[in-house]
Amino acid sequence: MLSVPLYVEGLRTRPALVFALATLAQAALWVLVPMVFYAAPPGDLPQVLAIGRQFPLRGEFGPPLAYWLAEAAFRVGGLFAVYLLAQICVVTTYACVFLLGSAIVGATHAAMAVLMMTGISVFTVPTPDFGPPLLTAALWALLLLHYWRAVMQKQRVSWFVLGAAAALLLATSAVAVILIGLVIVFTASTARGRASLRGNEPIMVGIALVCFLFLHIFWLSAPGDRLLPALDRLRDADTAGGNTAAWLRLLAGLVIAHAGLAILVVLASGWPRTFGQAPVFVRAPIENFAGTYVKTFAFAPALAATITAVLFGARVPIGGFAPLLVLSGLAVIVAAGERITLHHPRIVGYAWAGLLIVPVIFVPIVIAVLPWATATDLKVAQPAGAMGRFFAESFERRTGRPLAIVSGDETVAALVAVGAPSRPSVYFAAEPARSPWVTAQDIAAQGAVVVWPATETSAEPPPAVKERFPGLVAEVPKTFDRPVRGRLPPLRIGWGMIRPGSSGAGAAKAP
Repeated sequence: MLSVPLYVEGLRTRPALVFALATLAQAALWVLVPMVFYAAPPGDLPQVLAIGRQFPLRGEFGPPLAYWLAEAAFRVGGLFAVYLLAQICVVTTYACVFLLGSAIVGATHAAMAVLMMTGISVFTVPTPDFGPPLLTAALWALLLLHYWRAVMQKQRVSWFVLGAAAALLLATSAVAVILIGLVIVFTASTARGRASLRGNEPIMVGIALVCFLFLHIFWLSAPGDRLLPALDRLRDADTAGGNTAAWLRLLAGLVIAHAGLAILVVLASGWPRTFGQAPVFVRAPIENFAGTYVKTFAFAPALAATITAVLFGARVPIGGFAPLLVLSGLAVIVAAGERITLHHPRIVGYAWAGLLIVPVIFVPIVIAVLPWATATDLKVAQPAGAMGRFFAESFERRTGRPLAIVSGDETVAALVAVGAPSRPSVYFAAEPARSPWVTAQDIAAQGAVVVWPATETSAEPPPAVKERFPGLVAEVPKTFDRPVRGRLPPLRIGWGMIRPGSSGAGAAKAP
């Protein structure tokens, strides 16, 4: 008698339940972990909140929807709400992949595809770092699902959901034009896609999206022309080798992100060699159009986004990694064929649980051990709350006004803005176009706190700070206690204050 793990029987009889339990468990863990162990928001989240603080309409950061949502969530429930918003995006992505997969390969194989996505690193550990890439992934998955329903299942209402998802994509990320362009090309190049355009719904959606496209162009036409330098790099033969190397590095990053998925595939395929019976999952054959659809949108966005990133000199794919990996798990299931034999079912189950649980276990271990072992200063271990309270209270005590503006080092300033009770605006002094909501005149009128990392007890500010804030009177650097200091030096933050009503000597230079 063949004995199989419980999850195998669950995949056969209750795949939707297996999907729900696995997805919600992952979401719950990655809401709980940062709330318990992170002293500061991870990744670029402080900058996202600093930008979203103003609900800006335009800036060098691109379409603003993700920044608006992050700020709205923060105002409602603090960082907990932001982490919850991030996991809602992940759950939405998984749910759309499951529903799309159920329509193409059946619910059992669709649940397997979603389980494999746990092995894609960008959908696990970095997910508390909410921003445009995570929101783009959810909207892209929603668009792919409803495109299938509109074209293959002829659900008329899905055209309007598709249009809404596409419009929100245009309001979220610069990669939206690439993704929507690929959908248009796919539709025009397939007979079934062209046939789906004969109704009124596609025409109405297309007209609405043209309007949003103009708005998208407005968001992308921020100060600073990046198109001409990109064209120059494309024409320059001397940069061809560098462009190729940069493109290969981006592709390597995509491959590395699939490392956990590759482990699951290798174990399930029967390596090391096994003997005896193994559970088999059989599905009905799928249409050629379905296979083409999944494979096209699993690979084409990655190629287009990485090539565009190289042309514009970006270090990561346009739009981030997450939107490019949405269909990776489903593509593996489609490529595996109609009959999937699950070798090493218990080991595969343990491996999947390890990919889910081990990163969670390692978070507190890394936070506690790395400062001792390698003297690594982790960003999530910065005491953002204590920093924000100190500078806000110091400014208010000396001026009688709440702290309204913080500037200086971008990373430190963003952390202070998150932790300060008054939620000050951040002035990005190195790139003022990124913070058009603050001007030199605002700083002179309202005052500001200027901060920077300090390695010594000297109050002398760095040359860049002195140049941008002439006449700034620096204070003695403040030392903050780390959650775990280890062998790290004291955390010193240099700072100075610009009092409200200061003359040009103390305020910032106008850009």
